[in-house]
Amino acid sequence: MTGTDEDWLSDGLDATGADSGLWVSGVDYLTGWRRAREAADRLNRAILGAGMELSQVRAVASTNEEGRGIVRVTSWPSAVDELAGLLETLADGDGGAV
Repeated sequence: MTGTDEDWLSDGLDATGADSGLWVSGVDYLTGWRRAREAADRLNRAILGAGMELSQVRAVASTNEEGRGIVRVTSWPSAVDELAGLLETLADGDGGAV
């Protein structure tokens, strides 16, 4: 699920929080981002498998100020509603267990 251009490695590598403007020296941001990227790739494959397009809804890897990986879902509200409906259907069909 990585990008197709040469900038895929930095795609989503956002190691600054909302209140932070600097990276902290000595914090390993890359390890957290790599873990988040693996999780985002897995979610993106599931989104594709559910019949949605990544142009509609997409998981994006990032990190926080401490270098912990974060996965954000980016989308238009209508696509998030569609994804939520798919997840609700899954939960309803399986007794709430995912």
